[in-house]
Amino acid sequence: MSDWIDSPEALRARLQAWPVPNIVALDTEFIRERTYYPQLALVQLAIPGEVLLVDPLAPGMAEALRPLLENPAITKLMHSASEDLQALLRGCGVVPSPLFDTQVAAAMAGFGAGLGYQKLVEQMTGVTLEKGETRSDWLRRPLSESQLKYAADDVLYLHAAHTILKEKLVELGRLAWLDSDCERAVRNARNDVDDGFPHLAVRSAQMLDGDGQARLCRLLRWRDAEARRADRPKSWILDNELAVALCRRLPEDFHRFSDVLDRNPKAPRKSRRELWDLLSAPLTDAERDIPLNRSSDTLDKPRLKAMQEAVAGIAQSLEIPEGLLCARKHLEALLEGRGWPQALEGWRRELLEPVLGKLLAKES
Repeated sequence: MSDWIDSPEALRARLQAWPVPNIVALDTEFIRERTYYPQLALVQLAIPGEVLLVDPLAPGMAEALRPLLENPAITKLMHSASEDLQALLRGCGVVPSPLFDTQVAAAMAGFGAGLGYQKLVEQMTGVTLEKGETRSDWLRRPLSESQLKYAADDVLYLHAAHTILKEKLVELGRLAWLDSDCERAVRNARNDVDDGFPHLAVRSAQMLDGDGQARLCRLLRWRDAEARRADRPKSWILDNELAVALCRRLPEDFHRFSDVLDRNPKAPRKSRRELWDLLSAPLTDAERDIPLNRSSDTLDKPRLKAMQEAVAGIAQSLEIPEGLLCARKHLEALLEGRGWPQALEGWRRELLEPVLGKLLAKES
């Protein structure tokens, strides 16, 4: 049912023997426990009736895969693709496109939010898949028979799901929604840059005043860049909670700052001088002019509730998950006057703006 491909010559030969496909099922296995970047460990490809398990660790395999991944005439059929796109960018130097993400498609077609692959297959085909190799070591060689079967199953049923989902989306007039979301996912993967305001994702940052949040933003930007440079998880470079603690009450001098680091087992002691210079340097006007991580207590709660109810009503009428349409954080951004988030542009804004615009325009 599946073939192991461990040389670029073998891959090219098999792909040339394929009938010219307009859609190929694609998945990856990767490891990311000890690194910032995902380590690509396996690439699964499938057309109906044939599955190839491609070893990306073989020299020259990335170059052999690239033409297929880049071919604009071949849709790449994937499930919950965001991390796989990152792994392929890192391992092959390219983000596959065009994309059809079956998890997103299932949500748009009314099958539920965040549907896992096993649940998708069960709903679409009635087949129950095993989950035993989910946290397996995919970098070891040779892979076990159980690993190979699990990997093949990850692409084996995507074509059947695609047929059902595409038909439903066409019927609902939502195929353009999916195309838009998938195109944005590809753009986001290609535009692999750090978040400019990482403090907004740290809930405990709400306890800091404006200057504290500006310092935290500066510190986390350094942390994220250092994680990329060293290819280590962000938390290994600097833990979020330690970063918040350092910004809450800045020690009077470098020696007291060093004492704080020495007392914390997670502290990056080798970078203490660099961290001190970052924290103690005066803030610029631009750094103070960042969006703040505000507690929901500071928001106009009645208006936020009205906006949430409006989103819920639209989602219910369309029989799609509320979270697919609009997340709470995006409503909060609108309430704070930060404009329409990029995530809401396109079909979402077309649906939401006529209703939310009226609520935002009302007097507080």
